[in-house]
Amino acid sequence: MNILHSIESLFVYGIFIYSAVLICFYIFIAVYSVGETRQYMLRSSFTDYTLLASSEHAPSLSIIAPAYNEAATIIDNVRSLLSIYYNNFEVIIVNDGSKDASLQKLIDEYDLVKEPHYFEQPIKTKAVRGIYKSKNPVYKKLIVVDKENGGKADALNVGTNIATNQYIVCIDVDCILEQDAMLKLAKPFLDTDNVRVIATGGVVRIANSCEVRDGKIAKVHLPKQFLPRMQTLEYIRAFLLGRMAWSRLNGLLLISGAFGAFDRDIVIKAGGYDHTTVGEDMELVVRMRRYMEENKIPYKVAYIPDPLCWTEAPASFKILGRQRNRWTRGTIETLKMHRVMFFNKKYGVLGLLSYPYWFFFELLAPVIEFLGFIFFILMALFGLINWSFFLALFAFVYTFAVLYSVYAILIEVMTYNQYKKRREIFMLLLTAIVEPFVFHPFVVWSAIRGNIDLLRKKNAWGEMSRQGFATKPAA
Repeated sequence: MNILHSIESLFVYGIFIYSAVLICFYIFIAVYSVGETRQYMLRSSFTDYTLLASSEHAPSLSIIAPAYNEAATIIDNVRSLLSIYYNNFEVIIVNDGSKDASLQKLIDEYDLVKEPHYFEQPIKTKAVRGIYKSKNPVYKKLIVVDKENGGKADALNVGTNIATNQYIVCIDVDCILEQDAMLKLAKPFLDTDNVRVIATGGVVRIANSCEVRDGKIAKVHLPKQFLPRMQTLEYIRAFLLGRMAWSRLNGLLLISGAFGAFDRDIVIKAGGYDHTTVGEDMELVVRMRRYMEENKIPYKVAYIPDPLCWTEAPASFKILGRQRNRWTRGTIETLKMHRVMFFNKKYGVLGLLSYPYWFFFELLAPVIEFLGFIFFILMALFGLINWSFFLALFAFVYTFAVLYSVYAILIEVMTYNQYKKRREIFMLLLTAIVEPFVFHPFVVWSAIRGNIDLLRKKNAWGEMSRQGFATKPAA
C-alpha cells in the first residue's frame, strides 16, 4: 500500500508541476501576443494599401492551390482567388488527380484549353499530364495544372516548379480570401530591411454558416453547427494569441497550410515540400528555418493578425477526428525529422524554446492527459483519491481554461470584431464553458489515435469531404 501511495504522490506532483509550467506559458503567450497585435495595428493604420496594390515594386506572387475532389466548392474558390485586390500575381490551380468533376468544372467555367508549357523542375514530382489556360483574356492570370495523384505536398511542389514569381502563396482551394488578403500578406516582406523574411501567414477563420457571394464572404455569421462553432473558438485562441506571441519571439514553427506565403528561392534550396509526411506545412517551415540557421543568414518568419482567409471546418466527428489524427502524426514526424535541434543552442530560439515547447506541450500533452485519466480511474478504484484536493485542482484548471478562452474572445472583440451580434458573442462565451467537457476530450482522443496509427505505420491522409458554402447569387 505504501508503494501505491508513493506512486500516487509522484504522479500527482508530476502532473501538478507539468500543469503549472504549462499555465505559466499560456499566461505569457496571452500577455505577450497583445503587444505584437497592437504594434501591427498601429503600423497598419499608417499604411496606404492602395499604393501597394498598384505599385510595380510590390512583391510578385504566385498563388498555388492544390485541388483533390473539390468539385463542391472549386468554382467559388477560384473566383475568390481571381478577384483579390492585387496587381502582380498569378493563380496556379493544381488538380492532383481528382476522381470527381473538379477539372471539368474548371474547363467549362473558365473556357480552358490545353497548352504546351515548358518549365524547369528543381523539385522532383509526379508527372504533369497537362497545363491549361483560358481563351478568355479576362482570366489571363489563371493557370490550371493536371497531374497524377501524389498528395498535397507533391501538388504544391509542382506549383512551386511552375511558378514564375518571387514568392509563392500556398492555399487550400477550399478557402476564401479577403479581397485585400494579398496586400496584407505581402507587406511583411517589405517591412524588414536587416533580415530576410522567408515566410509569413495570416489568421484563418471558419466560414461555416457565412454567406458567400461571387467567391467572397458577403456576411459573417458564427457557425450554427456545434463542431464548427467549437473550432471557431479554438482558431481565435490559436491565431490571435499563440501564433502572434511566437511571431514576436521569432520562434514560429508553423504557418497554416490553409494560407501562407514563402520565399520561393528558399523553398527550392530547402528542397520543397516533403511528401513523406502528412504535416508538410509545418515540416517545410522548420526545414526552411534550419537552412537559414545552418547557413547563418539573418531571417524572420512573420505572422499578422488580420483575418485574411476563411475555410470550411469539419462538421462531423468522423471528419474532425481524421483531421486531428493527421495533425498529430504530422507534428510527431516533423519533430522526429528535426530532433537535432532539441535544446541545441546552435539554433537559438528555435532550438532552445520553440522545439522544446512543441515537444513537451503540443506532442506530449495529449498523451500525458490521457494517461492521467487512466491513472485517475485506477486510483479511484483503489480508493486513493483525495477528493477535496482533486475537486479544488479540477475547479482551478477548468476555470483557467474558460477564462483563457474568454480572454481570447475579448481580444477578438477589441481588435477585428468579426462577430458583431451580441447573441453570437454570447454563444462564443457559452462555447468556452462547454468546450472542456465535449470538444477537448475528443481532440485528445483523436491525438491518441494519431499516435497509435503512427506506431502502426498508417500514413493515410484521410478523405476530407466538404459540404460547400452557403452561396447567394449576386444582387
